[in-house]
Amino acid sequence: MRQALSRLTLPVLMAVAFALVLVGKADTLLEMRLRVALDDALAPIYGAMAKPLMRAQDSIGWVRGLLDVQAQNVRLRQENDRLLRWQRVAEALALRNRELEAELHWMPPRPATFVTAPIVADTSGLYAHAVLVALRRGHTVHKGDIALDGGGLVGRVTEVGARSARVLLITDLNSRVPVMLVGSHAPALMVGTNASMPKLTFWPQGVVPREGERVVTSAAGGVFPADLPVGTVHYSRAHVAEVLPDARLDRLDIIRLFDFGSLGTVAPEKAARRHRIGPP
Repeated sequence: MRQALSRLTLPVLMAVAFALVLVGKADTLLEMRLRVALDDALAPIYGAMAKPLMRAQDSIGWVRGLLDVQAQNVRLRQENDRLLRWQRVAEALALRNRELEAELHWMPPRPATFVTAPIVADTSGLYAHAVLVALRRGHTVHKGDIALDGGGLVGRVTEVGARSARVLLITDLNSRVPVMLVGSHAPALMVGTNASMPKLTFWPQGVVPREGERVVTSAAGGVFPADLPVGTVHYSRAHVAEVLPDARLDRLDIIRLFDFGSLGTVAPEKAARRHRIGPP
């Protein structure tokens, strides 16, 4: 029995090894079939999920592009504001140049003197739109001086005390400012309405103020000097010609009170006690 079993050991082991090889081969084919079947089953799911993912990626790219556009829009607005400021300066200089060319022997006015004063209160006494400014004792501010801020015309001094002065704003109902339309060179009258923007009246027949047209002061009547920046023409919903002020009347903090004398000529006794600057 031992000899018979020893002789059968090798063939049996060979048969078992062959069987194991067959079983391994069969398992490999089965695994591959299962993997292929699973891929076939998941392929539509992957395809359905791919479209929303691609749309999400496109949306993220669109949002990023929108943020870039907003940043560029802010930068373009800032550049537009700077260009508008330079345009106002160029229009004022062009107007002055035409006037000087028309007057060959034109003599420039003396430099205006001014006093810088902080605003201490918004008053609502006799006038609806007026501000009170603080002054030092011994100041040289007089009734009728012109008030300007960094942008343009603010108003006129109506009352003067020892240490204060009251400035009537151009938006007050009692304000009347002779102005000129820069584009058409036509005179007009700017009237306060107790609103945020005064309105234009009494322009010549045949002249229509254009939207966005520059408005400057006129020397008509001898109250204001010529060519002080006032604002731009704007039409309301009721198609009323109004003036959008250059001065920030809702954010006034510090203003300058100018004494232009007689249409730009400063009295010598006043000029000795003030700072001197060129034409504003």
